[in-house]
Amino acid sequence: MVAVKHNRSGARRAVFTPVDTRARVETVIRRLGDAIELGLLADGEQLPGESELAGQLGVSTVTLREALMALRQRGLVTTRRGRGGGSFVSLPAEPAEERITARLADWSTEELRDLGDHWAAVSGTAARLASQRTEPDDLLPLRRTLEEFTAAEDAAARSRVYGRFHVELAAAAQSARLTREQIALQTEVGALLCLVLRDDTYREQVADRHRTVISAVQDGAHQSARELAERCVQESTARLIALRLAL
Repeated sequence: MVAVKHNRSGARRAVFTPVDTRARVETVIRRLGDAIELGLLADGEQLPGESELAGQLGVSTVTLREALMALRQRGLVTTRRGRGGGSFVSLPAEPAEERITARLADWSTEELRDLGDHWAAVSGTAARLASQRTEPDDLLPLRRTLEEFTAAEDAAARSRVYGRFHVELAAAAQSARLTREQIALQTEVGALLCLVLRDDTYREQVADRHRTVISAVQDGAHQSARELAERCVQESTARLIALRLAL
């Protein structure tokens, strides 16, 4: 299988930057696993060879192999031997509703509100900085992600693309730290969003909000971009809290 050509988006570049020096195996597992579950790495995409990928992540090949083994056990990576072989991304199937609902039940409303505050702060700051720093071409990943979100028919795909939009927004801010923080946030909230994005009407509302964020960023409207991004996150958080209260 031929490797999928890598695009030059900031979000993807953040995936393949050196990991933290502490607990490197776990960090590699989280970095690659999060990127796969968010759809930043495409289903069936071939990862770089072990030596190249280890070099990009700043770890030894032994560390990388341990991480890849764990990802295979989670069903996020498959490995093929022989000619044309290598490690390939395996996008997880739609999470079972019962499992996601049980995960939501593990959160208190206070914890969800705190998570939403953190998420809104990161997305709002990213939108403000993006409106100050982006060139027109920098918004192309956001526009493509919006189109994909609008076309997504199942809740799992919608939640992955929804999260990717916020990651790409942080990447448009040209901040590697904000991008990595957004990726980490989406691994906490992403699956939960399946529960609210089954609603087609709400999906359309989210798409409209994302359009307005892109327009504000493009126009350099710093304050509006921040407020619109925050409002989008706050609405999603409010819906999750309402579902949690109903359990």
